[in-house]
Amino acid sequence: MRIEISIANQTLTLFDDFGGVKSRYIVSTAANGVGCEKNSGCTPLGSHIIRAKIGAGALPNTVFVGRRPTGEICTPELMAQFPNRDWILTRILWLSGTEIGKNKLGNVDTMQRYIYIHGTPDSTDMSKIGSHGCVRMRNGDIIELFELVEAGTSVLILE
Repeated sequence: MRIEISIANQTLTLFDDFGGVKSRYIVSTAANGVGCEKNSGCTPLGSHIIRAKIGAGALPNTVFVGRRPTGEICTPELMAQFPNRDWILTRILWLSGTEIGKNKLGNVDTMQRYIYIHGTPDSTDMSKIGSHGCVRMRNGDIIELFELVEAGTSVLILE
């Protein structure tokens, strides 16, 4: 299996071991565009792997902060109470760059930037840029993808 994320199309495609399309999802990437620099708020380009899978068995809309469940379930009321929170929900696929100097080590390290593929509130307008660098997915979609992939799965992010 391998994942390809298209910034231009705001899609994530999961390919099987033979190159066939297994699944395709609408996503939302960074409002600041593409880039690999720390603190840029951009989605990094290039070759990555899934470093860790976080949240197995968590309820849909479980809220994560610092990769740990807070005990909260995201609701419209909770979102109104915390309007500026960057909602990381349901499951996390933590990415790590594989290209030294591009998205690995130094000032461009995807893993140290805490770039994830993760769930987002169902009210989020998908297929439009809007994240702080991560790849946002609908909660049902991230649950499905989470079950289909393993740590170490290749992820290519293309402009």
